[in-house]
Amino acid sequence: MTAPARIPVRGGGGPYGSVRSLSDPRGLRRYDLFLLVAVGLLCLTGALLVWSATRHQLLAAGGNPQTYLAKHLLNTALGAMLLFLAARVDSRLLRLFGPLLYAASVLGLLAVFVIGSTINGAHAWIVIGGGFEIQPAEFAKLGLVAALAVLFGQRLGDGRQAGPPSGRQLAAALMLSALPLGLIMLQPDLGSALVVSAASFGVLISAGVRARWLVLLLVLGVVAAVVAIKAGVLADYQLQRFAAFTNPSRDPQGAAYNINQAHIAIAHGGWFGQGLFHGAQTRGSFVPEQQTDFVFSVAGEELGFLGSAAILGLFAVVLWRGTRIALAATGSSRYLAAGIVCWIAFQTFENVGMNLGLTPVTGLPLPFISYGGSSMFAQGLAIGLLQAIHRRSSARGF
Repeated sequence: MTAPARIPVRGGGGPYGSVRSLSDPRGLRRYDLFLLVAVGLLCLTGALLVWSATRHQLLAAGGNPQTYLAKHLLNTALGAMLLFLAARVDSRLLRLFGPLLYAASVLGLLAVFVIGSTINGAHAWIVIGGGFEIQPAEFAKLGLVAALAVLFGQRLGDGRQAGPPSGRQLAAALMLSALPLGLIMLQPDLGSALVVSAASFGVLISAGVRARWLVLLLVLGVVAAVVAIKAGVLADYQLQRFAAFTNPSRDPQGAAYNINQAHIAIAHGGWFGQGLFHGAQTRGSFVPEQQTDFVFSVAGEELGFLGSAAILGLFAVVLWRGTRIALAATGSSRYLAAGIVCWIAFQTFENVGMNLGLTPVTGLPLPFISYGGSSMFAQGLAIGLLQAIHRRSSARGF
């Protein structure tokens, strides 16, 4: 009897890497398990918080209290599938996938103006039926970061270092950024525009753009923001949110209502919280959009300071592992990983900050936790690409 053929454990070939299964412990070692576990715990926590934020309101309306939970779990499962598919892609194919992701995201942003719908003041959604919508701006975050990574990676050989990007490359990067950023601002979706800008800035820093150019870009960004406000690009409700941020007592029943109610919910939580599903503000549905923009207020009220700190600790693990992956990578992969880390870091800071009154309300979801399919899918792809970069670095002995 002949011995059965052994499954290869290295270099299975093709764009999807090895044929080794995730169930094989030897294959799992090629993944960053700290990152996977942290993201998984954040998604599980998000499911519980979304369920708590919506179940009482649905019961009061005579609906199924598990409706949002079921949709959120479906979104999470689909996001996990995208994560593991992206993780199997050979990161050396970024030069192919980067431009394709960018082109697809721009087409999605253009489609919004043709077949899109207005939700919560922003014409940023494409309704696909069955209670599901797609927000192309979420995918534009990843598409732009990937395109910039490819652009700056072209000046490098295989692992060879090069000088700072040339003025021509920087100009090309600004043109690549201007198109999706302009389309997002026309929706208008200020929150996504800020995230796209922060992620792009992270790519510029990791690519070694000279400090004087970075400072100039920051100044130009501030000037552009002032001009946008003066020119009426921002909607009235967005301007009112900024006014409420500077003076929450100015319009407590209007623009500042969400902020004030979120503060009350978090203050009620104390050190240990009121218990999952037992938050008075959450049960009474006093905080609008609590399953999306203000989901952190549910954590503050029901899990308390310690529970909220644990959530922030998980985000710290995600950013730590993402940074390690970026430092171990080279060329385009390093720039892509750095952009993803800056994206998640800025969006987390902005969402938590607006719940605590530290930043203006911009309508950004909390990564991996807030209800929303588009954000979960885009973040799943992003974490999957981080894993793909890590697997490539591990194969080189990092």
